Amino acid sequence: MKANPQRWFVNGLLWLGAGVTVFPLLWMLSVSLMPTGASSNFPPPMLPSHPSFSHYRELFAAQHLGRYALNSLIVAGSATALALLLCSMAGYAFAKLRFRGRDATFRLLLACLLIPAQVTMIPLFGMLKFMGLINSYAGAILPSVASIFGIFIVRQYALSIPDELLDAARIDGASKWRIFRSVVAPLLTPILVTLGVFVFLGTWNDFMWPLIVLTARDMQTLPVALAGLSLERVQDNELMMAGATITILPVLVLFLALQRFYLRGIMLGSIKG
Repeated sequence: MKANPQRWFVNGLLWLGAGVTVFPLLWMLSVSLMPTGASSNFPPPMLPSHPSFSHYRELFAAQHLGRYALNSLIVAGSATALALLLCSMAGYAFAKLRFRGRDATFRLLLACLLIPAQVTMIPLFGMLKFMGLINSYAGAILPSVASIFGIFIVRQYALSIPDELLDAARIDGASKWRIFRSVVAPLLTPILVTLGVFVFLGTWNDFMWPLIVLTARDMQTLPVALAGLSLERVQDNELMMAGATITILPVLVLFLALQRFYLRGIMLGSIKG
């Protein structure tokens, strides 16, 4: 078989890009296993001479990182579940149900995408304060449960569902809720998985909003807790790398586990939308 120089060049660039992307993650893991101060040597070592999990033990035993991880899981998991429920119903309604003002309302929602999130933080904080939700899980969760972007991508995907399929379900006597639950929701699985990954990653990694709305230390999420710890242990690079590894690992595992559905949702959404 004749070698194709262009193919080798493209594959080489892809492998180079993958290596550049993965290397910082692997070095972060390596540093987290080094003794305190080892990564500050010049040149910095690539691998730990004597791997140790002491930094991980300190994070969970002395720094109570398990509590902060649980807070992040509660906030991200609840926001993802609610976002999937609300965005799927709203997206389906805008795509397939006919009601007065549907198109005008959807255009208004799309226009709101142009408003930066930072602009809405002050009025959103005021609303949550009026509702008594400051320093509560609900205050950290609610802003993520019905994003306009989520409604948009579900709506674009739901447009590809054949009207004949929905009409057949109505003729069989299925209610609107039964049609959504038994017919529409299974067809929306690829885009819902994609949306779930987006929401979970965004909520898990969010720093600014939990910092504003969660004032009690025992309710802080992982990014906020690690930022505070970095100020106290600014010289302990190995401990910070261990904390960063713990923060990244759950979302990395989630992405790899759902990668097939995620890519399918992205591809089908771009084709059918």
